Amino acid sequence: MTRTPHRLAVAVAALFATVALAQSPVPGPENVPPAPRPSLSTDLFYRILLGDVALQRGDAALAARAYYEAAREAQDPRLARRAAEIAVATRQRGVAEASAKLWLDLEPTAERPRQILAGLTTGSVGREPMPSGADEELKARLEKLLADAALTGGGVGEIFLQLNRAFAQQNDKLAVYRLVDELARPYATSAEAQFAVSLAAYNTGLPDAALTKAARDAIDRALAINPGWDRAALLKSDILARSSTTAAIEFLEDFTRRNPEAKPAFGALAQFYVEQKRYADARRIFEKLWNNDPSAREFEFGAAALAFQMKDWDAAERLFLDLRKAGYGDNGAVELYLAQIAEEQKRWDEALTRYRAVPDGERGWLAKLRVAAMYGKLGRVGEARRYLSDLPAVTIEQRIQVRQAEAQLLRDVNDNAGAYAVLTQALVEHPDSPDLLYDTAMVAEKLDRVQESETKLKRLVELKPDDAHALNALGYTLVDRTSRVQEGYVLIERALKIAPEDPFILDSMGWALFRMGRLDDAATYLRRALAERPDAEIAAHLGEVLWAKGERDGARAVWQSQLTIHPDNPVLLETVRRLAR
Repeated sequence: MTRTPHRLAVAVAALFATVALAQSPVPGPENVPPAPRPSLSTDLFYRILLGDVALQRGDAALAARAYYEAAREAQDPRLARRAAEIAVATRQRGVAEASAKLWLDLEPTAERPRQILAGLTTGSVGREPMPSGADEELKARLEKLLADAALTGGGVGEIFLQLNRAFAQQNDKLAVYRLVDELARPYATSAEAQFAVSLAAYNTGLPDAALTKAARDAIDRALAINPGWDRAALLKSDILARSSTTAAIEFLEDFTRRNPEAKPAFGALAQFYVEQKRYADARRIFEKLWNNDPSAREFEFGAAALAFQMKDWDAAERLFLDLRKAGYGDNGAVELYLAQIAEEQKRWDEALTRYRAVPDGERGWLAKLRVAAMYGKLGRVGEARRYLSDLPAVTIEQRIQVRQAEAQLLRDVNDNAGAYAVLTQALVEHPDSPDLLYDTAMVAEKLDRVQESETKLKRLVELKPDDAHALNALGYTLVDRTSRVQEGYVLIERALKIAPEDPFILDSMGWALFRMGRLDDAATYLRRALAERPDAEIAAHLGEVLWAKGERDGARAVWQSQLTIHPDNPVLLETVRRLAR
C-alpha cells in the first residue's frame, strides 16, 4: 500500500483541523508583474481588457487564460509572463505550461520561464500524483469527517466546498472526481455536495461526454436546491462555455433576470460579451453595476475601457478622469488610457503631456516610447530622435524597442530610407531579433528591396516556424511582390491553420486567391477579414476583387466606407485611382 504523499497529508490534516482550507491568494500587483500594453493601438487595447477586468474581479483562472491568449496573439513576452505568473500562483498547470513556453519562445534569455517549466516537469509546480493505495483509507477518513459534521449540526456544506481545493495539486483529476462523487452520494440534498461533484468533473478538463453530462447534471441539481446561488451559476456557465459560449450567455442572461442582485453573474456575463466582441452589451452591464454601487470602481473601469474600445472618446475620457481623481488603478493603467484617448483625437500636445505623466514601470516604458511618437506628430522629428537616444534602455528588449520606435518615427514621415538605416544598424547589434527582422523586411519591401525582404522573413520563419504572423508575412510578400504565388499560398495556408480567425491572414488568403484567379473564394475571405477588422488595406483588396468580378458599385461602396475614416491611406488611394479613374 502506497502511503499518502506529504503535501496531500497536510491538506487532509487541514481539513480535519479547520474544516476549511485557505484558498490560494489571487495574485495582485504585489506579487505578479503589472499587466503591460504590447502596443498602444486601439485594436490591441481590447485584447487584454478581459484579463484586466477578470483580475480585478479576482477571477484568476479567466485572467490567466485571457492574458495567455493576448500574449499569443500579440507575441508579447510581458503578457506571457503575466499569464504564467498568475497561473503558477493559482495552480493552473496547463495555462502555466503554455504561458511559460510562449514566454521562453518570445524571450529566449529569460530564466524565470525555464524555472517554471522545470518545476512543472519535476512535479514541484502544481502537480502531485493521486495516491492509489491510500484511496480507501482517505475515503474512510473523509466519510467520518462528513458524518460527524452532519451529526453535530454544523453541516457538510463547507467541507464539500473545500474538497476540490484540498486536491488542487493532484494530477489524476479523474480519481479526484470519482472520490468526490462517492463522498457526495449520501448528501443528495446538499447543494454544496452537488457543486463539489460538478467542479471535480469540470476539473478533469472534460470534454469526455460522460464527464460533461455528470458535471452538468450535478450543477443542475445544486441550482435546483439553491436556485439563486451565483457561485453555482458561474460554474455552470463555465461548463456550458466549453462547448458553446452562446449557451453560457443565454443561461447567464436568464439567471441574472431572475437574480438581479447577482453581481458575480453579471460580471461573468459581461466578460462573455467581451469575448464575443459585444462591447455595447458588456458596457451596459458594467455601467449598471457601477451605478448600483459607485464604490465598485472596477465596474467603472470596465465601462471606461469598453467605451474606449467603442471609440466613444468623450465617455471614456470622462470615466477615466473620474477614476484618476479617485486614485483607482495600478501602474499607470488609467493614465495610459487617457494618453491614448488624446492621441486618438489628434490632441498631440495633450497626449504628450499625458504620456509623460504615466508612472515608471512597464506601462511607463511604453509611454516613454509614445512620447517620441508625439514629438513626431508635432513635426519635431529631430527632437524625437534626440529624446530616444537619451532614453535609459537597460535591457536588450528595451534597446530593440528604442530602435523600432525611431524607425517607426521615420516611417511615419515617409523616410523609409532613414528607417532602413536605423533598422539595419540595429540588426548588426541584434542579428536574430524577430522584431527587427520583421520591421526591416517591411521597410525593405517599401524600398523595392524585395529579395532582401524575403531573406529577412525566411530567417524569421526559421527562428519561429510555428509563428502565424511570420508565415503570413513571408507568404504575402511572395504573393504580392513575386510570381511565386503558389509558394506564398502554401505559407499563408499554414498560417491560417494556426490562427484561423486572424483578419490579416484572412486578407492575405483572399489576396492570394485573387492572384490565382479564384475571385469568388477571394471575395469570401476578404469579406470575413473586413467584417472582423475594418481596415483600409483590406477594403482596398476587397474592392479590387469586386471590381474584377464586375461588381463596380459594391467596390466603390467598400472603398468609400474606409476613405471616410482613412482618407490618406496610400494603398487605398492608389487602388481607387488605378481602377476607378
